Amino acid sequence: MNYREQYDYWLNNPYFDEETKVELKNIENDEKEIEERFYKELEFGTGGLRGIIGAGINRINRYVVGKATQGLANYLLKEVKDAKNKGVVIAYDCRHKSAEFAQTAALVLNANGIKAYLFESLRTTPELSFSVRELGCAGGIVVTASHNPPEYNGYKVYGEDGGQIVPAIAEKVIEEIQVIQDYADVKVMDKDQALDKGLLEIIGEEVDKKYIEKVKGLVVRKDVIDSMKELKIIYTPLHGTGNMPVRRVLGEIGFENVMVVKEQTEADANFSTVKSPNPEEHEAFTLALKLAEENGADLILGTDPDCDRVGVVVKNAEGKYQVLTGNQTGALLIDYLLSSMKEKDSIPENGAIVKTIVTSRMGEKIAKSFGVETLDTLTGFKFIGEKIKEFEENKDKTFLFGYEESYGYLAGTFVRDKDAVIASMLICEMAAYYKSKGMTLYDGLLSLYEKYGYYQEDLVSITLKGKAGIEKIQSILENLREHTPKNIAGKAVKVFRDYKSSKGIDFITGEEEEITLPKSNVLHFTFTDESWFCVRPSGTEPKVKIYFSVMGESLKDSKDQLETIKGAVMELIQ
Repeated sequence: MNYREQYDYWLNNPYFDEETKVELKNIENDEKEIEERFYKELEFGTGGLRGIIGAGINRINRYVVGKATQGLANYLLKEVKDAKNKGVVIAYDCRHKSAEFAQTAALVLNANGIKAYLFESLRTTPELSFSVRELGCAGGIVVTASHNPPEYNGYKVYGEDGGQIVPAIAEKVIEEIQVIQDYADVKVMDKDQALDKGLLEIIGEEVDKKYIEKVKGLVVRKDVIDSMKELKIIYTPLHGTGNMPVRRVLGEIGFENVMVVKEQTEADANFSTVKSPNPEEHEAFTLALKLAEENGADLILGTDPDCDRVGVVVKNAEGKYQVLTGNQTGALLIDYLLSSMKEKDSIPENGAIVKTIVTSRMGEKIAKSFGVETLDTLTGFKFIGEKIKEFEENKDKTFLFGYEESYGYLAGTFVRDKDAVIASMLICEMAAYYKSKGMTLYDGLLSLYEKYGYYQEDLVSITLKGKAGIEKIQSILENLREHTPKNIAGKAVKVFRDYKSSKGIDFITGEEEEITLPKSNVLHFTFTDESWFCVRPSGTEPKVKIYFSVMGESLKDSKDQLETIKGAVMELIQ
């Protein structure tokens, strides 16, 4: 069916409820909106669905969620042994329709004979990952759109290992979803019936407690926390799920001076105090900065709505508050964790750090100085989770830390996704350690720059919405493939890697390389001085992302180099 036929089908089919039909009736004279909602199905992309809430096949709603869950149920029954009894655990965040979508998913699973463990109220994404493993489930679902704007929601799927499903599994789930041609073929059970049959189980505090205890077990230097318990910490959950677990962990390990941004503690699907609930955006810290300045805080933390990312603000050399990048926080954590392990002579011979290909190489350089290997994955924490699983199966490496530039970090292996609860705890402990030495985290960062080089990174995102936007994003990537630049802003490109073709070439030597990572629409350019930039479409938003990294002889030198390369690359792209 074309988009008009799909629209008429939804409008006239008695299967769809009256609320849906009223919404569709309201756009009957807006041909562009009808096309946008029905020209394609919402893609089951990087681990699941993410889209604007609304009626239509290219929107997220309970029918699309139900269809996706029916496909997932069919996959689990075919591919996972004893999936019915193992069940699936489901969590959700504070967004519009999250609780409804979570219950829809549970009742579809129940109708297929699969047990569902549904959290009683909103929970973090990392706790969902933990719960899959703790409860021995066949998989997990979390309803969240992470840091997207309020009009979005999403649906992420997790495997038995607690990690987001990787492409090979996602493809099988997609095949099962595509088999379903009629929404009426989606099975749904009545909630009371599901409870009576024991197919639906509501969970909460018991799992929370086990998760919190595991997090607290990752404390590195309890003596430092005890001596620096008055560290002044400002925390904002940005209206999301982090409020309970982050505050609980920090309090239980001994920090006594944690102040919360009151206006942002309540769950709010509209994220009414911020333009975007994203700790990568400096504006998100406006209220937290005001509170910090009033109280002379040492540190500010902000977590996104599903609490898998955390942003950090610290005092710089002039005593002013400065937002750290994800790369800077990652480098600090690697140095802190490895130096602490070295003091105890506990770095394993086969220890490994895992990062993504768009993450700074500064952390890799730090790890190397401790004799620790760093492995790269494609963008997406699911690939880091996959590496942990490989390490355990092959018994060849020991996972020490995983991180990505977009504010995602993980220590420990009881969670298989980025975890802002764990990261918040370790960042506060690290700040306490530096304070015990008479230093701030920013002082610590400067000391790392002096030792390892002045790395600077940046990210430019270009939003291109709708059908035309998708086509434009593809044309940008294809143009760079067809007209590969070999010199930009006076810097020679040494290595060009195309992760879609799995090919790399060294323009200096002429040598070619085979890329062993999964195919992905990503282009990576490395200059002769090891600076680099990378271009990729976002997997969750209508954006093309351009990443930049340089290393200079001073902060000014590296910042100047960064601006030069950024200007030249953006001129090329635009």
